[in-house]
Amino acid sequence: MLTTDLTSSTLAELRERRPYPAVTVTLPTDRRATPATTPDSVRLRNLVAEAKRRLEVDPEVSREARFGISEQLDQALAEVEPRNFGDGLAVFATPGEHQLWYLPRSTPERVVFSDTYLTRNLVAAHERVRPYWVLVVAADRTTLWSGSDGNLQEEKAHGFPATPPTVEPDPERLQRTGEPLDPYGGEIARMYMRQVDGFIDKLLASDPRPLYLIGATPALSLLEDVGNASKAAVARIVKGGLTGGPASALTEVVAEARAEQSARDAERVLTRIDQAQGRRTFAAGLDEVYQVVKERRIDLLAVEEDYQRTVRVTEEHLVPVDPETATAELGSQVMEDIVDEIIEAALDAGSEVVFVPEGTLAAHDRIAAVLRF
Repeated sequence: MLTTDLTSSTLAELRERRPYPAVTVTLPTDRRATPATTPDSVRLRNLVAEAKRRLEVDPEVSREARFGISEQLDQALAEVEPRNFGDGLAVFATPGEHQLWYLPRSTPERVVFSDTYLTRNLVAAHERVRPYWVLVVAADRTTLWSGSDGNLQEEKAHGFPATPPTVEPDPERLQRTGEPLDPYGGEIARMYMRQVDGFIDKLLASDPRPLYLIGATPALSLLEDVGNASKAAVARIVKGGLTGGPASALTEVVAEARAEQSARDAERVLTRIDQAQGRRTFAAGLDEVYQVVKERRIDLLAVEEDYQRTVRVTEEHLVPVDPETATAELGSQVMEDIVDEIIEAALDAGSEVVFVPEGTLAAHDRIAAVLRF
């Protein structure tokens, strides 16, 4: 699956606790590779072999779990499609279940045993591609487009493409209302736009993303007048004739608005961190953030991309462990990526999680939190 398939509900399912061990295998991949004998495929087989070896020697893994997970890993290997490679790959496996996720960002080469899947790479990839919706509105047709990482494709679902309702013409009424002369001025047009607005409300409730509206001024004005879609949009772009795309033209039209939105997002995060420091509702560094996330106090968690740390929890504090020797310390006591554990706990508490470029949080030991109290 691709990260564009990742919705809030899918992520919540992936983050559910599972009997130990929930196995995660990740590795960087070459998106240009096509043959099944690519080095990436060989490295993946080697990582799966390492996972099986660890299943054999881990005293906390039952015989049934060992065979069940090994079978799922073998099935995952058989399903890998190098033609779908992005910059990273994640394999999740428990008895009776496996999933393959192709990532648009590089991920470390790792085998992780825990009681949850290592979803941090998925969340980071999802954040990096910054999925968004584009709604193109016109009098005769409204289309929905799904965007990620600068790419757009039309979404033929969620009620779209939408068209005005079919109503038998009433000559006297049409003469009185003037609808044939003004496609945006009559009740039929308002019914149509209310329908579009309802579709968007449901869509954003189930899959919230930034929404960009495109259309001629009369269409955008009517949509704003009848409902809430315009209020939810991060940008309104006045340009007609694009309900049919093409995707390349729409991508170009929204590029500037997306860049402006990204800059606003980054500025918002840093501003909130500065304000929280002044109010003393702020935590920084792994140990401090780990303490407050357990108390469900985090409102906004900011993490540098690619930051990870292997630790052992000792007397409620974190003791760093050399990742090269961590596999020798078997069992669930060693947290192979405490950053992922913090992110998981923050998401469970309803916190907002934002990934920022490396070096952004250098003054805060690469991880910082704005607290609720």
